[in-house]
Amino acid sequence: MWVLNLLERDPMNGAEIMEQMDRMTMGWWRPSPGSIYPLLEQLQKERIVEKMSDGRYQLTEEARVGPEWMRGRNPFGPFSPPNFGPRTPEDATRELEAYVRYLEDSLRSQPGAVAQQSERIRGIARRLDVLAGGVPPSQS
Repeated sequence: MWVLNLLERDPMNGAEIMEQMDRMTMGWWRPSPGSIYPLLEQLQKERIVEKMSDGRYQLTEEARVGPEWMRGRNPFGPFSPPNFGPRTPEDATRELEAYVRYLEDSLRSQPGAVAQQSERIRGIARRLDVLAGGVPPSQS
């Protein structure tokens, strides 16, 4: 519900939504990319939000004019909080996709912060490439 309230005020990307939620709770809770991006994807499928060309999301006109989405409809779809992490490889892959989208959004707003992580990102990419090839990790 907080995501919808935030998007009712201004269009935002996933990273901005996470930052605003962190501020709203005064640092007590910051949702993970693994919960925000799948939620945005589900809301987009349900035509509650739409993704703009700049990567930000906004409420659709349908969602703005009628409170139908507020009456008895779960705005989280199958992604009801709290998110307790992946339970299957499919869940983990979905979360990885969400984290990549978070980094892409962050690159637009905080390019220096992402650049500082470039070596770690490359290392993770190499490990994922090995996994994608179906090779089990070596026992070290």
